[in-house]
Amino acid sequence: MNKPFDAPLAAMPAGTSAEVPAGADPALARWQHDYAEQIGPDRPVANRSGVPIKPLYTAADWQPERESDMGLPGQAPYTRGIYATMHRGRTWTQRQLIGHGTPAEYNARLLEVLGAGANAVSLIPCNSVFRGYDMDESHFELLGTCGTVVNTAAHMDRALQGVDLATTSCAMNDPSPFTLLAFMLAAARKRGTDWRTITGTSNQSDYLSHYVANHMFFRLALPGARRVLGDHIEFCNRFVPKWNPMSVVGQHMQQAGATPAEAVAFTLSTAIQNAEDCLARGMDPDQFLPRFTFFFDISISFFEEVAKFRAARRIWAKVTRDRLGAGDPRSWRFKFHGQTSGVDLTRQQPLNNIARVAVQAMAGIFGGLQSLHTDAYDEALSVPGEAGARIAIATQNILREEAHLTDVIDPLGGSHYVEALTDQMQAEIERVMAQVEQAGGMYKAVESGLVQRMVGESARRFQARIDSGEQTLVGVNAYPVEEDRSARAINTRPDPATMQAYLDDFRAFKAARSQADVQRALDALARAAGEEARPAGDNVFGRVVEAAEAGCTHGEICGTLRRELGFGHVQAFV
Repeated sequence: MNKPFDAPLAAMPAGTSAEVPAGADPALARWQHDYAEQIGPDRPVANRSGVPIKPLYTAADWQPERESDMGLPGQAPYTRGIYATMHRGRTWTQRQLIGHGTPAEYNARLLEVLGAGANAVSLIPCNSVFRGYDMDESHFELLGTCGTVVNTAAHMDRALQGVDLATTSCAMNDPSPFTLLAFMLAAARKRGTDWRTITGTSNQSDYLSHYVANHMFFRLALPGARRVLGDHIEFCNRFVPKWNPMSVVGQHMQQAGATPAEAVAFTLSTAIQNAEDCLARGMDPDQFLPRFTFFFDISISFFEEVAKFRAARRIWAKVTRDRLGAGDPRSWRFKFHGQTSGVDLTRQQPLNNIARVAVQAMAGIFGGLQSLHTDAYDEALSVPGEAGARIAIATQNILREEAHLTDVIDPLGGSHYVEALTDQMQAEIERVMAQVEQAGGMYKAVESGLVQRMVGESARRFQARIDSGEQTLVGVNAYPVEEDRSARAINTRPDPATMQAYLDDFRAFKAARSQADVQRALDALARAAGEEARPAGDNVFGRVVEAAEAGCTHGEICGTLRRELGFGHVQAFV
């Protein structure tokens, strides 16, 4: 009979030695003798999360009879996957991040990528958009150099021309106050698309991860960002029910230096914080939790990443049921998008990055992800070129179609090593989560700087390993080769004439629209955000959507909310 899925784990052995317990199989004792004789002084081995790694795992580390604790795919505690069929029934969504130049240029690249095998949209806006400004408020030379300049609903409509919004999942890399989704909803209404059919994710809705590790995305002060997120979740649950308004982001913190275990711990703690904020609003956990999603970095530490995802599923199932009070199994599912880790890629010998990305992608696939972005090999040099983007897409196609990685569900399940490591990663993740809990929860832990200090310390430790040569980076601190740097493909900047014409059109649009309609919409948005004058039941994100439909620009919407809710700034913690 299966135990409850929150049953305590069996104690796991620590240490990295090859010691064999008394009374063990004579063959195992013989191996231990031979190992010690051949290896001499053994070196301690630990993964990036600090979990000690033994040279061999056997039934003494994880007994096969404990398989009942793992559950089965689609069944709690979801160690082996959140769906019964997993990738054998439906493979992951192939979601390539794209962003460059004008909406017309983005659209051309998007249609090319969709034609090459991608089956979902992910829009990366220009840095000016990420920072909360319009193109006429930004340096012209920077426009469109690392993302698409989208400032209005008309821009979004052009960017998504030829894309059926009722059938194509779209990810908007869209920090608070979520203007990109507002523009998309305005475009959908103009096209006659029912909002209830729209699917996708507010892929950068996690303001806490921005405050910790992605400061460019942090537009509003902490209390204001917290409030707007709650309104965003409420609005989407009601009017865009298939949309995922909450993407809890572990990627930023891991890329900033958090270990894989810390990244999961901080992400789950953030999810708990946001869920409890929703509960405080009187929301039903079984309404909003099925629309919580997660976004993770996938490093090249292969087995560690697989175990991290398996452990995260198990913890989330327990938390949602026992702490958050969710009764619907759909609320217990840990749905996540994975992106191969750009920080593992190197400028030196960049073609080596193709192999790195393939290994990272395999770790995410074996870890049970729901959607995947594979980095291009040249992302360490510039915005990906067309050749790099094609190889990144082909990598997923090869792994899915040629390598037969989708034939078996959780193919590493039952491995003594993987199961033992999953348990150890769970213990480490829960240890870090307890530290956050002791600090008063994720909001207070971030506000006090605890999380930032932990991330910084881990980053320094890992860099020290690279500097000492303990951690090998091929082509960086080992195996160097003479390179012809002139052969490195660097993307050119957007065509200045094209961008100037686009900027001129934007200025003309602003002059020609109804100024009265714009002012009314911005005044209503300001009232909704104002603490004292806020009408009962007014929803800030609902007013953002109305402003988008009235012709307000991204910069105008962000500027209005900055005045009312405070400017996003990040405090330094040492």
